[in-house]
Amino acid sequence: MTRELATIIDFIRYGASRFGAAGLTFGHSYDNAIDEATHLVLHALHLPHDLSPAYGTAHLVESERLVVLDLIERRVAEHKPVAYLTGEAWFAGLKFKSDARALVPRSPIAELIQSGFTPWLDERPVARALDLCTGSGCIGIAMSAHNPDWLVDLVDISEEALALARENVAFQDVGERVRVIRSDLFASLAGERYDLIVSNPPYVTEQEFAALPPEYSHEPRLGLAAGADGLDFALRILAQAPEHLNEGGVLIVEVGESERALIECLPQVPFNWIEFNVGQMGVFLLDRRDLLAHAPAIRAAAQGRS
Repeated sequence: MTRELATIIDFIRYGASRFGAAGLTFGHSYDNAIDEATHLVLHALHLPHDLSPAYGTAHLVESERLVVLDLIERRVAEHKPVAYLTGEAWFAGLKFKSDARALVPRSPIAELIQSGFTPWLDERPVARALDLCTGSGCIGIAMSAHNPDWLVDLVDISEEALALARENVAFQDVGERVRVIRSDLFASLAGERYDLIVSNPPYVTEQEFAALPPEYSHEPRLGLAAGADGLDFALRILAQAPEHLNEGGVLIVEVGESERALIECLPQVPFNWIEFNVGQMGVFLLDRRDLLAHAPAIRAAAQGRS
């Protein structure tokens, strides 16, 4: 086989074919076999992820072929996300360390960060921002990297996830303007107020979690499951956020497929559902004024959630 596969393109094509034939699930940073195979092959060869296609016909030496083939076969046999096999993932144009201590970095919020949150923050100055349920730290670190004048806090309840987030803070050299705090949502943030709170909390229902493809079994359950309707964390965030937002502050939360359940639970709340390049993806925006106006209904819906 190694004699039949010679070039970078050969191995990318072979990897994509193996992944497709094995029925693997994609959704951890990439949504297709070719992009996953490209990431894996370029990483194994210590080449940049944006390598010019002109190098696609370059030949691999025997030792490189064996390394690439081993990673391809591990992806097929273990169903482990490519980011965990390579130890890295790309988010909002930045490279992050990635392993099983936190979810693989992925969220449509990356598009918001790279676009400067326009038009949502065009008339709203931001000095302090919070990444709640930060996991690997990708959202908050990317916000800091793209907005060097912001002070950003990264918050999570998982000490393992926060250890990874600290490594990514150091990796991206943003330690002077990014804090890492352990907290169960807002519990350890008494007195802290922000102009922007962004959160990608767990939002997978118990029924959906039980049916997830094997790739997701490598990720921490703590970062995925969110009760019978997927809203255990989102409703608590909605109820507690006004206390931690400055006047004119904004809350942005991703709830994914639980969007419908949230609308049914709080039909009176004027959620702004953000449109992305690929369409609506279950991310809403609310300002502090609307959160306060509907606080009684939100608190009632959040009551008893844990």
